[in-house]
Amino acid sequence: MIAQISTYMVSMVLGVMLFFSFVVAPVTFTVLNEENSRKFIRKIFPYYYNVNFVISFLILIFFIIQKTFSLNFYLILTVTILFALSNYVLMPLINKYRDENQDKKFKYSHFFSVVINFIQMIFLVIILI
Repeated sequence: MIAQISTYMVSMVLGVMLFFSFVVAPVTFTVLNEENSRKFIRKIFPYYYNVNFVISFLILIFFIIQKTFSLNFYLILTVTILFALSNYVLMPLINKYRDENQDKKFKYSHFFSVVINFIQMIFLVIILI
């Protein structure tokens, strides 16, 4: 039963990530002006990261309860750590670089966050297979 719940939760995290990546972010930048887009993204992405972090952390706990330390455990562990890293390290840097008009650093750090997001999605798909 716990394994089934874990699978549903992995699917939930992947679904949230896909929805944010392909619906929320693009629509935000096409519907809102730049100033409001920035405000909205800065408010919503911490929720995005924290919700996915909590769900991923719960999945980790389920793996530990089941004493399942397979590849999937290490993949979800990595995904969980990357959510924390993205929210508490990378996101503040991205905002700082944007605020200080450090375009090159902003573009690099933003690209890095997109790569992390993509890697997390790949890991979640591997877990589901």
